Amino acid sequence: MMIKILFFARLQEEIGKDSLNIEKAGLTVNQLKQWLEKEHGLHSLDQTMAAVNEDYADGSEVLKEGDTVALIPPVSGG
Repeated sequence: MMIKILFFARLQEEIGKDSLNIEKAGLTVNQLKQWLEKEHGLHSLDQTMAAVNEDYADGSEVLKEGDTVALIPPVSGG
């Protein structure tokens, strides 16, 4: 069951691409973040906002086949 993950800002630089298709439907958003940290070496995803199918989602939302998850790191600057 495929889901698409979109990466923005520093996450694109860390993973080296702007999206990823994976077979991880059935995980929650938080479980997906933990998997990405472990398998792809992404950092600080606990502070990253997530949207599922263009609606902001909390960490307990369960992902379904065909979902698109956008991971948006906090904006910083000065």
